[in-house]
Amino acid sequence: MASGFLRRHSASLMLAPAMLLLAVFFLWPVLDLVRGSFAHPDGSLGQYERVFSRPAYVLVLQRTFLISGLTVLICAVIAYPVAYRLATASTTGKLVILAVILIPFWTNLLVLCYGWLIILSPTGTLNKALTGIGLIDNPLPLSGNMAGVLIGMVQTMLPYMVLPVAANMARIDPRIPQAARSLGAPPLQVFLRTWLPLTMSGVIAGGLLVFIMSIGFFIIPAILGGTKDIFIAQLIEMNINKVLNWGFAAALSTVVLVTTLVLYGVGVRWFGVDALWGRQ
Repeated sequence: MASGFLRRHSASLMLAPAMLLLAVFFLWPVLDLVRGSFAHPDGSLGQYERVFSRPAYVLVLQRTFLISGLTVLICAVIAYPVAYRLATASTTGKLVILAVILIPFWTNLLVLCYGWLIILSPTGTLNKALTGIGLIDNPLPLSGNMAGVLIGMVQTMLPYMVLPVAANMARIDPRIPQAARSLGAPPLQVFLRTWLPLTMSGVIAGGLLVFIMSIGFFIIPAILGGTKDIFIAQLIEMNINKVLNWGFAAALSTVVLVTTLVLYGVGVRWFGVDALWGRQ
């Protein structure tokens, strides 16, 4: 009898240790964080009223979402031709392209940020080169502001856009665009009628992944951004370590969590993002 029970529930029993680990070290802390966000003397929604009623905090949210959205758009524009080349290249070409994409991806984020700081600073490599060849008279303000943050985020997030799109492209039957070309469709129409619709799930999946990770960035805005134009992650850190307002930090973290869950739900419900990971 016991052996029959084990056979029937073997899969559940094998998953039990992992589920217990997730419940103890992930689900419980997250629920406790959400619970702490409702602890306020003025009422359970006092922390959230503060988040959305103070112009300074609203500006931080707007800045975070705007720069994250711009990161998605720029990554999509850059990643699409790279992904196409990765999906259609020879074996050697794929290895070279993957190496170019993944070596920065595996590099420590602090090293990348300080490397960009050296390149983008007023006395950095880029401004010296542009001044030396006479294209500019004064150094461009590329660090200590949102321009530097955007450059750093795009470079860091690019692999997260390239790889889902390339995986999606690799599953496209090459006879489909060939048929469009054989019927006389110009290259732009072939792209708009075949490649773009068939790879949209990969673009949406990559875009959601880039956006979700971008709204939680801390190191890149802290190093490449200014001291005033902070992101929501910096505001959370400030309230935990300096202001010691854990309830407000929990409310800000819950806003990020809810945004993440809503975006994923929208992607699954209306864009079929989960098909990218195997659902038919």
